[in-house]
Amino acid sequence: MDLVETGINVCVFICLQEPLQPQTRCPQCGDMLEWSEEHSVLPGCSCCSTVNETIENVARGLANKMKEKAHWAAGRVGDIDFVGPTKTKGKFVRVSSNTDPVLIYKMLTEDWGLSPPHLVVALVGGDELAQMKPWLRDTLRKGLVKAAQSTGAWILTNGLRFGITKHLGQAVRDHSLASTSSKVRVVAIGIAPWNMIHNREALLTAKVDEPAAYTPQDLPHGTVYSLDSHHSHFVLVEEDPNRPGATSEMRVKLLKHISLQRTGYGGAGSFEIPVLCLLVHGEPRILKRMCKGIGNSTPWLILAGSGGVADILVTLMNRGCWDADSVHELLLDTFPNAHHSTDISNWVKLIQKLLDHGHLLTVHDPEQESSELDTVILKALVKACKSQSQEAQDFLDELKLAVAWNRVDIAKSDIFNGDVEWKACDLEEVMMDALINDKPDFVRLFVDNGVNLGEFLTYGRLQELYWSVSEKSLLHNLLLKKYEEKQLLLGAARTPGPPGHHPSEQGKPRFTLFEVAKVLKDFLHDSCKGFYQKMPAEKPPKGRLFHSQKNLPELEERCEHPWRDLFLWAVLQNRQQMANYFWAMGPEAVAAALAGCKILKEMARLESEAESARSMKEAKYEQFALDVFGECYSNSEDRAYALLVRRTHCWSKSTVLNLATEADAKSFFAHDGVQALLTKLWWGAMTTDTAISKLVVSFFFPPLIWTNLIMFSDEELDNRNGKTEFVELDSLDTEKALLLTDDDDPLDAAPGGQTSQSCASVWWRFLLRRWRRFWSAPVTVFFGNVIMYFAFLCLFTYVLLLDFKKPPDGPKVPEIMLYFWVFTLVLEEIRQSFFTDEEMNILKKFKLYVEDNWNKCDMVAILLFVVGVSCRMSAGTFEAGRTVLAIDFMVFTLRLIHIFAIHKQLGPKIIIVERMMKDVFFFLFFLSVWLIAYGVATQALLHPNDPRIDWVFRRALYRPYLHIFGQIPLDDIDVARMPNITCTENSDEILQGQLPPCPNKYANWLVILLLVIFLLVTNVLLLNLLIAMFSYTFQVVQGNTDIFWKFQRYNLIVEYHSRPALAPPFIIISHISQLILCMVKRPESKQEHLERELPAGLDQRLITWETVQKENYLAKVERQHWESSEEKLKTTSSKVQSLLKIVGGFKDQERRLISVEAQVRYCGEVLSWMAECFAQSTLKCEKDAPKAPTSLTGSKAERTADTPQSHSEQEARQEEEEPKPGHSGYGANKKFPYIDE
Repeated sequence: MDLVETGINVCVFICLQEPLQPQTRCPQCGDMLEWSEEHSVLPGCSCCSTVNETIENVARGLANKMKEKAHWAAGRVGDIDFVGPTKTKGKFVRVSSNTDPVLIYKMLTEDWGLSPPHLVVALVGGDELAQMKPWLRDTLRKGLVKAAQSTGAWILTNGLRFGITKHLGQAVRDHSLASTSSKVRVVAIGIAPWNMIHNREALLTAKVDEPAAYTPQDLPHGTVYSLDSHHSHFVLVEEDPNRPGATSEMRVKLLKHISLQRTGYGGAGSFEIPVLCLLVHGEPRILKRMCKGIGNSTPWLILAGSGGVADILVTLMNRGCWDADSVHELLLDTFPNAHHSTDISNWVKLIQKLLDHGHLLTVHDPEQESSELDTVILKALVKACKSQSQEAQDFLDELKLAVAWNRVDIAKSDIFNGDVEWKACDLEEVMMDALINDKPDFVRLFVDNGVNLGEFLTYGRLQELYWSVSEKSLLHNLLLKKYEEKQLLLGAARTPGPPGHHPSEQGKPRFTLFEVAKVLKDFLHDSCKGFYQKMPAEKPPKGRLFHSQKNLPELEERCEHPWRDLFLWAVLQNRQQMANYFWAMGPEAVAAALAGCKILKEMARLESEAESARSMKEAKYEQFALDVFGECYSNSEDRAYALLVRRTHCWSKSTVLNLATEADAKSFFAHDGVQALLTKLWWGAMTTDTAISKLVVSFFFPPLIWTNLIMFSDEELDNRNGKTEFVELDSLDTEKALLLTDDDDPLDAAPGGQTSQSCASVWWRFLLRRWRRFWSAPVTVFFGNVIMYFAFLCLFTYVLLLDFKKPPDGPKVPEIMLYFWVFTLVLEEIRQSFFTDEEMNILKKFKLYVEDNWNKCDMVAILLFVVGVSCRMSAGTFEAGRTVLAIDFMVFTLRLIHIFAIHKQLGPKIIIVERMMKDVFFFLFFLSVWLIAYGVATQALLHPNDPRIDWVFRRALYRPYLHIFGQIPLDDIDVARMPNITCTENSDEILQGQLPPCPNKYANWLVILLLVIFLLVTNVLLLNLLIAMFSYTFQVVQGNTDIFWKFQRYNLIVEYHSRPALAPPFIIISHISQLILCMVKRPESKQEHLERELPAGLDQRLITWETVQKENYLAKVERQHWESSEEKLKTTSSKVQSLLKIVGGFKDQERRLISVEAQVRYCGEVLSWMAECFAQSTLKCEKDAPKAPTSLTGSKAERTADTPQSHSEQEARQEEEEPKPGHSGYGANKKFPYIDE
């Protein structure tokens, strides 16, 4: 101790002589300080410029700790084991009355490891309550303890086993027994005088590693009491005999110090710890302590009906007006044993002082009010703050406390009630807290009260939000994986966080938006291309860390799309309420909902926790997209079509159709509006009501294209409205021109800009335009491909059956034509896989191509064809080639199923067959098990000596399979029906095929029995099981086949929309022309039907229109919600509660009226007495006494004569009939004590 007090140099010496632990942190900045044993020095940290300064700071911290330990050495610090049924444990510290409260608070939070509280409730009074009222016990158990649990509060009592503290301890015990989580443990701290503790000598036996054994006892009312075993921490104060009440002073000082500390609730912000005193009953000596608390601006919550001082204060506060005499009477009535006039006078002054600070006093009557105690506590804190100031800054701590307690109702009613003018900058810190702690109601409240997300959300704040992700969440694991991948690429051990933000926590990486963009890329693919690329983390300079000082200002840039960024942040954490709010407030609602649907589907697949995965699957974003689009479609069909093909701004130019495809939103594609657009795309420039017969006739007789047999929609529109350029549209109602007109068609533009053309040129343009639009329509392309595919199969059949000659006679001309035909098919598959419009690398394109099952079928067919042709070119492998090509013909033929998926009747049946194929595989598993069991058993019983492997498999597997279909060779199974043939048991003869093996006739009855059982199980049980499975699958899938078929229809239409007009083998002409166009770099016009880049003005109007329709949809949903029976019941209950409060207020009004009536009656009696005195004196007035108006006397007399009178009315009449002031006899025998004295 002496060495420590000599100065800092000795501390430096101690630090150098005793090296620090390797995990020591700098006390100023928190950086890790590694001790080097070789050089015996400490490396510098970020807040110290030299090694010596670092050593000096560390040494100063060690010196302070040694001083604290030396102080506690004068007292006693130890653990307590309470002996008894509960066997609880506790900690205690014995301090002197002049101990600094800073040391006590450090002992509680640092040495004992208590988390800083979000509220401190000091229980005052109630020491005399040996028997507690039931409602008061419930208030403590259900109110105070529950409030402490929900708010993370400390409860401060005297910690002794008597009075209200004992009952509070029992409530804490009940809560600890009922609670299953250690995080919601109620902290009850006792601050008691050392000399009032019974058996305090037992605490002196506590050692460092051995707790003191203490037996609590229920003692009668006296001078000493036992410690309460249900308190967890005790501060025992040694009072100076010359300073009585030092424990109360220590308690007041500790509360004052705690109220100056700051705490956080999981977010970036912090607030001063609120302190509140709860008064229950209370003796008059409590008044002095209350005045000290009032002097520290500590609010008090008074429990009405608990008796004592509490009821006196409640009565006076309810009266509104009072004087010293009334307070004097109340004290005498409440405390009849108090006779000393000096004490009573002091008590009256203290009460007057308390009532002068009424803003710090709040009354709670549990019998009259239904509010929870935590609500009352928060309102009391807000009331205390509101009366002191009306500035927003002074309400921040109360607002943060409301956020921490998640009491948005109190924030609305008491903080955001219009009395305080809030600025956006005042709410930024609490906005971050609300976001991090998942408080969507508060986020909505702050946005409604001035927070502008466009100015609030910067890239730095967004990055902080991702820092706050829970380490147990799936998002944290995904970000950590991307973070580790980045570290491997950089070759760095760790990436420090940017200066100016929160310091990095030990062992917790600071994710950047680079990792976030990578995670989103895995989920949304090209729909999030370019997200956060402006951040320095996206393209870091080589050899430089991500967050250098040079790149730091970019973290202060505002996010371009704040609603979208917060929506993605909430969806990635599966915070559905928060995400729903951001989706409702953001633009491009349909696209955003589909993006959220895609992310949650992918996360549900990766989520390991069943509950989280279930909640992700139950998210209704696909339904949101469907409903909002339905609202748009019902308002304007043409605008809805434009909405589907419009390139979005928030989602990297992706369209709604692209996002729906990524999200696999089959229900969205089944919507009538989407199907109507697909129908328009399917028919191309032709009208959608064109008959199939007209299309077929025009296909085989092309000159009919130039007649009126087929109508084209753009020409029909031109005939009605005239040609209108889409860029110059003033109304979105003409959106049909966008969808039905090829804007890039060169035949629609006048060459050379000529305005007048000859009739011949117009005629030729008309012929070429109709020709092009007919043959480029997807329906025509599909029809041509179907016809040519049937021709291909016919040619393949002819070659395989009639013209497949061995070399050198073959191949002949038809077979060479078949080779060329397949070659054109290969070219088309190459075009579909690699020459697409998407901007991605070749491997990604090939991966997307392979993901389609029908593309896999095409690859298998082409591969088999190549193998078969290679084999048939050689005479030695000719038959193998024929076999491979025969199998390949089956694959090409099965490819027809995909073509017929467009049919409305056949398409759904194909889906049902696909699902039933899965049932067949499960059935084959059961069948194979039983078939192998029966086949092997019968083979072992009938032919145990047959060494031929092929016959073994034939009898063990193939023959039992034929039994299922009725082919049962009884001559080979039943001994009674076996013919007499020459056989042998010699293996060599059997292998040489000279004689057949002799069947085993032993236990042949068992073979017959196994056959009967096998047929019973397979033909009756398993086959009926298969039929039942098919029936169930048909019933389940039948209701959704329409949805699945419409989704397949979309894929097929998109496929043929992008295909060239000519079918194989003529498709090679289209490939050559496309190659030439690509060399010229001319854009393809057909893609504009599926992806449209709208002009800026028109695009903004379409976004506004979509937002309006989304708001209409949300209004309908909200209206349906409020019209539901549950909400109506809640509304009725709320109105009843309000009515009860109003009725409860009548009692207060009645009390006030009684008080006013008493005062008026007294004033009337005094005036009557004065009038009587004047009447009896010699003083006389020249005027007569005023008479009562007839409106009062006459009406009363008539009413008395005409109507019966109740008892109360009779009394009132008797009073009226008494002599009035000014008449003789009035006031006789009356006494007026306040005047007579």
